[in-house]
Amino acid sequence: MKEMKGKDFLSLRDYNSKQLKHYLEMAIDMKSDKALYENALEGRNLAMIFQKPSLRTRMSFQVGMNQLGGNAQFISPSEIQLGKREAVKDVGAVLSRYVDGIMARVFSHDDVVELANSSSVPVINGLSDLLHPCQAMADLMTVMERFEELRGIQLCYVGDGNNVCHSLMYGSAKMGLDMTVACPSGYEPNMDIMEETEMMGLDLVIEHDPLVAVRGAQVIYTDTWVSMGQEEEKAARMNDFDGFQVNNSMLELASEDCIVMHCLPAHRNVEISDEVMDGKSSAIFDQAENRLHAQKAILAMNIE
Repeated sequence: MKEMKGKDFLSLRDYNSKQLKHYLEMAIDMKSDKALYENALEGRNLAMIFQKPSLRTRMSFQVGMNQLGGNAQFISPSEIQLGKREAVKDVGAVLSRYVDGIMARVFSHDDVVELANSSSVPVINGLSDLLHPCQAMADLMTVMERFEELRGIQLCYVGDGNNVCHSLMYGSAKMGLDMTVACPSGYEPNMDIMEETEMMGLDLVIEHDPLVAVRGAQVIYTDTWVSMGQEEEKAARMNDFDGFQVNNSMLELASEDCIVMHCLPAHRNVEISDEVMDGKSSAIFDQAENRLHAQKAILAMNIE
């Protein structure tokens, strides 16, 4: 799809269902044959800006660019000090003179938006405090692999209504999944995103009892209760999320063919039990692998 070339990848809300399906099908093809598109980005360079460290984001983008014939350059927090040592818009303007694409993993969503606005090359949101679209693409790919059809799948997200949850909401709205969010009171997703995705047609339910929420679910998805930068809230969050652990007792209430997902890193036996994470219903490590393939599709489609 030529219309994606040179386009930023900041949020799934910016793409229609046909376009997202094209990414997903391309990613599945790439996974089945690593040689496909191996020269698609020959001679191209990707700058990778990291304010927050990540095993999966760095390795999947770096290996992905390499497999597509291109190169990836890692920029650490200390090297760039985005918005402190140098204005965000200046970083975007300068980097786009050197490279063919920018991936940014940042704290503030405003920073990745400003990078995109000031850059002449596509900017990919590797994570912000509001959204995690690349993760959601890997998640949708994993569900598609297991169930083939996304429309009508019952997805239950158990945890904090955070950036991962928000991107899953956009993805579900675009691709026709039904979504329940099970969270303690006060941890609901962003109200504007809830309203927007419901207007898009998302069948969204907010439930404060996780044992009610997971009944009949075909996908149970969880995430850490304490994300990077929330360490001071740990004691309160651990108390508030008591009873929200994804374990065998919870899994028994879901559909017989239910799969369990987690975006990682996981705190074992906190938000998810060992028995579930390592059990037959777990799709967690397939999901982690799919970060590579989903992002390769994004890179190949968006970088000119």
